[in-house]
Amino acid sequence: MPDKFEVLFIGDLIGRPGRRALARFLPELKKKYEPDLIIANAENAAGGNGLTEEIGKELFFQVDVLTSGNHIWDKKEVLNYLDKEPRLLRPANYPAGNPGRGHYIFQNEKGIKAAVLNLQGRVFMEPIDCPFRQADIEIEALSKTTPIIVIDFHAEATSEKQGLGWYLDGRASALIGTHTHTPTADERVLPRGTAYITDVGMAGGLNSVIGMKPEQALQRFLSSRPQRFEPATDGLVLSSVAISIDPASGKALSIKRELLTEEKSEE
Repeated sequence: MPDKFEVLFIGDLIGRPGRRALARFLPELKKKYEPDLIIANAENAAGGNGLTEEIGKELFFQVDVLTSGNHIWDKKEVLNYLDKEPRLLRPANYPAGNPGRGHYIFQNEKGIKAAVLNLQGRVFMEPIDCPFRQADIEIEALSKTTPIIVIDFHAEATSEKQGLGWYLDGRASALIGTHTHTPTADERVLPRGTAYITDVGMAGGLNSVIGMKPEQALQRFLSSRPQRFEPATDGLVLSSVAISIDPASGKALSIKRELLTEEKSEE
């Protein structure tokens, strides 16, 4: 068995600019880290909110598993795709009966299996089922197949993300926060072996307000009226983390942040 299992986790893809950033920077990251498993959050990959089957298929030429969050439901045509594509996840703690699934068992060419689990927070978000209790259920089941368990925790509150990280320390290989689109500088391996970061960031327009055109965001702040948002297209940014995991124990060995940018005018 290899000494390490390498995971590359890419932050929220924001519309076409996010997909452009993925195509632009992923080859460089693959060359540097030689990942066994590539994960990306794709809940905003279609026009800045939601996902379509066409775009999902495009992304699967580049990544192995797509996670999501509260915006996965924004485009109704994705509902059938959630049911038929096991590599596309929605948070596991949505109530029973919703389309799709919350976890996926990936197997690389060397035969090593890794579980990817998607959860969503409740603080300042929809009051869905408890992510802590759902994590207990999911990890108990997944650990019977593999010790490698990587979690996308899609949540708003820093405290809730940190809380779940400590709650699962030693039971998950990594807990990677998504949703706020701004990378945090608190990546570390927790004492019992879980790699953690509060938010991995995003892929999309560099000169933006969390991926959206600044002028539209400013209009919303200044007027307090609803505003249509569009993905920013000026420049590119891709935020990710590379995680090394001991495949025998499932414990994380290291976690490293990567922030790649390109100053570029709008096409």
